[in-house]
Amino acid sequence: MIGHELRNHLEVFYGLGVALVIVVLLTPAVGGMARLLGVVDRPGEGRRANTRTVPRLGGLALFFGIFVPALAFLDLDRNMRGLLLGAAVATTVGAIDDFRGLRWWEKLAGQLVAASIPTGFGIWVHRFTFPVLGVHELPSWVGVPLTVLGIVAVMNMVNLLDGLDGLAAGVCCISAGTFALIELDLGRANAAILAAIVVGATAGFLRHNFYPARIFMGDSGALLLGFTLAGISVEGLLKTASLVSLFLPLAVLAVPIIDTSFVVAKRLKHRLPVYEGDRFHLHHRFLNIGYSQRRAVLTIYGWCLTLAAAALATRFVRPHPHGDWRPWAIAVDAAIGLAALAASLYIVYLLEIVKLANPILRRREQLRKTA
Repeated sequence: MIGHELRNHLEVFYGLGVALVIVVLLTPAVGGMARLLGVVDRPGEGRRANTRTVPRLGGLALFFGIFVPALAFLDLDRNMRGLLLGAAVATTVGAIDDFRGLRWWEKLAGQLVAASIPTGFGIWVHRFTFPVLGVHELPSWVGVPLTVLGIVAVMNMVNLLDGLDGLAAGVCCISAGTFALIELDLGRANAAILAAIVVGATAGFLRHNFYPARIFMGDSGALLLGFTLAGISVEGLLKTASLVSLFLPLAVLAVPIIDTSFVVAKRLKHRLPVYEGDRFHLHHRFLNIGYSQRRAVLTIYGWCLTLAAAALATRFVRPHPHGDWRPWAIAVDAAIGLAALAASLYIVYLLEIVKLANPILRRREQLRKTA
């Protein structure tokens, strides 16, 4: 038993290391290929803040960085085969969009196909714990569509978050690291190893993607990372019949969830199409109040880390194990929870109160709304 757990721990580190090396070495070649093919983001195009031409398609390096160690270290059971096949389809859809552009409904159709693949291999939410009502099995006609919609939602959340150098890769790295620790503690070796592989791949990509970025991940990378993180959460966490199992992925992925919810609400308020790009995102709002790209990204990293710490505390610092209350655990959970709450309130203060208190920023916001 100890030997089996030790092997799992070693494979987590091996997978992380191999993924990191592959992405660090492969990304420059992918960037060169993207330049030759003309798959680049030019200044002023879309919602990005780059001031020079930068190649995209970095998602292809991320794909190989995830796929190769996955084949080497994962137990390729039916579930994992479905997850990897779906990841390949998600990457392909994103790459096609990077190359030639897809209409919103074409991209959504591709995402639905990718998200449906793992459900056909058995990765979907089979049961859930409802407050007061207890544990209930979900029929396939409920669990499968919910799983597909959830995976598609996370894919788009990560895609929308990818607006500043290193932002999406860093947030996904923090989220995957949190998932890896939780899955390892739950004894779900496959999910833990895959999450660690994502940590290595995104950390390696940050070598080239952090400000000033030399390459962007593009839709191919954003859809791949969103799909993989969503698949890990369903395979490893949401199959656990516990209310806490819902809180964990929500806390870990809170930043992209909040960002997407805010943007969608803004677009509905201003009667804009939900599927079109804009500059309502949290990271754009940081730039509007005078933050540099680097400072904005590091601030969001810090916020994400506090939320990840809250998720880890929920799992590892239990105030009432085996029926015995532990005052120190309650104090630790409360401190970490307050830190996460304080960080969230600070973000609201920066993006709302500071803006309202600054007449220049307030005037800029009014001009943007009337433009």
